[in-house]
Amino acid sequence: MKKKNLLLSKDVQPGYLYFYIHFIVEVTCFYYLSRVTNGSLIVWVIPFLYDSFAFVPQGLIGYINDKFPKLKIDMLGVFLLLLSYVVYLFTGLNIFVSLFILCLGNACLHVSGAEVTLRTSGGKLSSPAIFVAGGSFGVITGKLLAKTTLPPYFIFFLILTMIPFIILARTYDDFKIKETKYNCANPNISPYVIMAIATLIVIVRGYMGYGIPTSWNKTTFQTVLLFSFMGIGKALGGILSDLYGVRKVGILSTILAIPFLAFGDNLMIVSLIGVMMFSMTMAITLALLVSVLKKKPGLAFGFTTVGLFLGTAPIFFVSIPSIVVNIIMISILSLLCSYAFSVIIIKEK
Repeated sequence: MKKKNLLLSKDVQPGYLYFYIHFIVEVTCFYYLSRVTNGSLIVWVIPFLYDSFAFVPQGLIGYINDKFPKLKIDMLGVFLLLLSYVVYLFTGLNIFVSLFILCLGNACLHVSGAEVTLRTSGGKLSSPAIFVAGGSFGVITGKLLAKTTLPPYFIFFLILTMIPFIILARTYDDFKIKETKYNCANPNISPYVIMAIATLIVIVRGYMGYGIPTSWNKTTFQTVLLFSFMGIGKALGGILSDLYGVRKVGILSTILAIPFLAFGDNLMIVSLIGVMMFSMTMAITLALLVSVLKKKPGLAFGFTTVGLFLGTAPIFFVSIPSIVVNIIMISILSLLCSYAFSVIIIKEK
C-alpha cells in the first residue's frame, strides 16, 4: 500500500509527464543521429559532437533557469527541435548547423524536466528518476524508427505532442519554491567535496556503462531489452531510495551489480540484472548534488550531464583491451563508488 501511495502521489506525477517528454526528445535526437551517421565516413564525429553540445551546456542553461525560473525554456526546446529538422530537411546548410540546434533543444528540455521534477518533488527521488528513465526508452525507439521506411516528416508530429504534456506539467510547478527539500548529503563533509565526489561517480558510471561486457547482445530484441533495463534501473533507483533510503540503495546497488556485470557477458538475464542495478546510481548522485545545491536544481542536474560527457568521451578514442581487464576495472571502480556513497551520504535514521 505504501508503494502504491508513493507512485500515485502528487509529488511524483510531474515525473510521468516528463517521462514522456524525455522519451520524445531522445526519439527525435537518435532518429536524427541514426539517419545522418548511416554510411558516413565520420560516423564517430557526429555522436561525439552531439554528446558535447547536448550534455555540457546543460550546466549553464540550468544555472540561467535557476536564476530566472519563469523562462519558458521548455517551449524554447520544442521550437529548437522543430527548427533543427527544418534546417536538416529543407535547407542546404551544413549538417553541423542542424546538429547544434538539435543539441540545444535537447539541453533545454532536459533542464526543464530536471527543474520541474526536482522543485516539486518534496524531497522525493521518484519523480526525477522516472523523468530520467524515459531517455533510455527513447534512445532505442529512435534508433529503431530510423531503420524503417517512414518518411522523416512524422518527427514534426512527435515533437508537437510534447506541448500538452509541458502545459500540464506547469500546473504542478510552483515558482515560489526557492529551495528544494533534499537532505541526503553528509553535513560533516564539505559541500565542495561532496559535489566533486558525486560528479566523479557520474564520470565513472558513464565510462563503465560503455565497458559492460555484453557479447550476448546480437539481435534487435536483445538491444531493446538492454536499453529497457537501463531505463527501469534509473526509475527504480529513485523509487527504492524513497522507500528504503538513499544510502542503502546507493551502497547495495553498486556492490550487488558487480557479479552480474562481471559474469554476464554470455548470459543475457544475468547481465540485464547487473545493468539494472548499475543504472540505479543515477538518481543517487543527483540527490547528492541537489542536497548541496538546494537553490540551484538546474545547475545540480548540469553537473550530472557534464559528468556523463566526461565519462563517455574517452570511449571515442580508446577501447578496453580485454574482457579480463574490463571485469577488473568494473569491480574496482564499483567498490570505490560504493565506499564513496557510504562516506558522503548521511546515515538515515
